[in-house]
Amino acid sequence: MSLEQELKAKAADLGFVACGITDLAPVPHTAELDDWLARGYAGTMRYLQRQARRRKDPQRIVPEARSVVIICDNYYYRQLGPQAIPQVAKYALGTDYHIAMRNRINNLADWLMARGAKTARPYVDAGPVPERELAQRAGLGWIGKNTMLIAPRAGSYFLIGAVFTDLALVTDAPFTEDHCGSCTRCLDACPTGAFVGPRVLDATRCISYLTIEHRGDIPETLADRFEGWAFGCDICNDVCPWNHKFSQESSRDEFRARPIWGTARNQDFFEKMGADEFADLFGDTPLERPGLDGMRRNWRVAHRVAGEPGTGGGRGA
Repeated sequence: MSLEQELKAKAADLGFVACGITDLAPVPHTAELDDWLARGYAGTMRYLQRQARRRKDPQRIVPEARSVVIICDNYYYRQLGPQAIPQVAKYALGTDYHIAMRNRINNLADWLMARGAKTARPYVDAGPVPERELAQRAGLGWIGKNTMLIAPRAGSYFLIGAVFTDLALVTDAPFTEDHCGSCTRCLDACPTGAFVGPRVLDATRCISYLTIEHRGDIPETLADRFEGWAFGCDICNDVCPWNHKFSQESSRDEFRARPIWGTARNQDFFEKMGADEFADLFGDTPLERPGLDGMRRNWRVAHRVAGEPGTGGGRGA
């Protein structure tokens, strides 16, 4: 068995559902990234502007690296019927993925170090790593019209991590096919019209951006279209035919919805909560990103739009 085969077997043993290897050549479509930033589609995520040079040229991220290992982690759990309003994105119902993946991706990096690497630097949605572009180049799938990585026979409910290493590993062939075809379900389903076109997302209109990254009030013209979402949004994933046909439930308990979500739909749930209670309940979840003030805002918006506090239907998967 080659080192690359052993590496992929190790990744599978650690619970990752896919593993590929690619080089650190500049990513394609750099002009498109520059145009996207120039048009203001990143909103207030100014770090994307600061990271642009390294995002376009992964070799700048870890100069001594010669290969990058890309792994995918499945977070999908099937819901029994529509999710109650307010709705929370599937990936956020359990433990923060940074925490859920950290020990395992560090373990993979240690495995590389034990086999001669002097550098094995792991990343999980951190820094300027262009995860989806590298995953496509590592043969793991194609980037769909909703900008998500879609894996054949698996769908798109994935989290992506990377390990940059100075080992010169044999790379995988890139995934060059586009299986979206003429389908536009994801583009058509977005209630706020966040897709300017296929694979072009205006984050300032995206429910995920507005409920997680955006600070301050949410424009009512957009909030009125949120369809009950209060943290993130799954719509463009949920309508994808590849997910309908191929998504499998995760084997990771960390991503399973916590019991609190069975009772946490009332209108004043976050209003009555103090900072310490919020930290105890959600400090190790993605809800820590907007914080208590952000979740109070999001909860108010979701209930105002829904009209009825406590219950309601959404586009459950």
